[in-house]
Amino acid sequence: GCEGTRAASSAMASRPPHVGILAAEWYSPATYVPQTLLETADGCEGKYTVGLGQNAMAFCDDREDVGSLMLNALANLLTNYSINPRDVGRLEVGTETLIDKAKSIKTTLIEHLFEGNSDVEGVTSINACYGGTAALLNSVAWVESSAWDGRYALVVMGDIAVYAPGPARPTGGAGAVAMLIGPNAPLALAGPRATHATEVYDFYKPRGDTEYATVDGKLSQAAYLTAVDQCWAGLKTKMKAGLAMTAPEANVTLDSFNFVCMHSPYNKLVQKGFARLVYGDFCDAPDDDKFAGDAQRWKGVPPKDTVSDREAEKCFAALSKAHFGAKCSPSDGISREVGNCYTAAVYMNLLALVSTTGSKLEGKRVLLFSYGSGAVATALCLVGRDPNGANALGDGANADDAATFTIGQAHARALRRTQAQARGAAPANAVRRPLARVLKPVHLDLLSSRR
Repeated sequence: GCEGTRAASSAMASRPPHVGILAAEWYSPATYVPQTLLETADGCEGKYTVGLGQNAMAFCDDREDVGSLMLNALANLLTNYSINPRDVGRLEVGTETLIDKAKSIKTTLIEHLFEGNSDVEGVTSINACYGGTAALLNSVAWVESSAWDGRYALVVMGDIAVYAPGPARPTGGAGAVAMLIGPNAPLALAGPRATHATEVYDFYKPRGDTEYATVDGKLSQAAYLTAVDQCWAGLKTKMKAGLAMTAPEANVTLDSFNFVCMHSPYNKLVQKGFARLVYGDFCDAPDDDKFAGDAQRWKGVPPKDTVSDREAEKCFAALSKAHFGAKCSPSDGISREVGNCYTAAVYMNLLALVSTTGSKLEGKRVLLFSYGSGAVATALCLVGRDPNGANALGDGANADDAATFTIGQAHARALRRTQAQARGAAPANAVRRPLARVLKPVHLDLLSSRR
């Protein structure tokens, strides 16, 4: 029988403690374009590697789509942790890469991986890059609710980010993350969270005949940074008030967190977003000695007037540089290599943090910022706990198997993927073994101690 179901009656006797991420896996295609080759093709040496902070960009040809990305990530999770699909009561998907405008990819995952278990709640959450966070919060709420039947929840998020030739093209990418959600997690959601939702057309997809989004780059950057300001200020207020069953904290600053994970369309925007956290601390205490000097120019200036101010950006980037290296850089190893995975991007960063810090996360507090154009954003807190088991890192695949392509070759192969969606089309590209090029696939190994 189902162990999770048998445990339901006792589990419901009290609120499930420390609900969060029990285990996780990520997947990205083996096909990728080095940003240096894209710079050569576009005649702009350093613009993408230095200017955007990206090293490479994964892409899909006609052998893969968003469904296969998610199937790979989820299959790895189920297999590596010997998870019985009948012990899963909720499966929620986050994506903006829609195979069908009505049908959820969740049913595809159920059909191929769940061995006859159809009693599974959840569908697809959609709001640009925010859908994965919505899926996570929905699943956590289910485990914490009176409707929970004692089984695990699964969250799968992933996207294929592709743009027309132009300034947005180097910010593409592809990948997926699968997470197991339940109580007594080694990465538990803890404390209040703050959300910012507003109407803004910074990135949207009004046409059904193309994968390309309509993007206003400057507006999108401003919307992202404004969302950082709003969420950071809101989270501070709630933490100081002691909301969400926590003790009030008299002083909440960036130093209240050991690590920071931020949504990463490209690494340079993460750096700018992190600098806004420092700016938020400045707004709360402009007379603090650490803000003496150039920062005083912006004392009393409304935050909205500093979002796009290049001088303010440089000032707070300089003030945040040391903090960024210690708190944020440990989480950027995957996203700089695979590119923007939309809904999965910030969770790729979270798994990179786990991979680079391991057991050092125990007792540490992580600030996670998720943003989706349109726009919705949330800042939340995660706390590392003793997983009662080894932090296991899978062997991954040999990096020599990676397939490097020029942007022209990548564009041709991606075009075949689009054409392959037509009825009766057959794939033309070769099947390649999936691999992780930089970091090994990461597990948060709690389940081994509870089987």
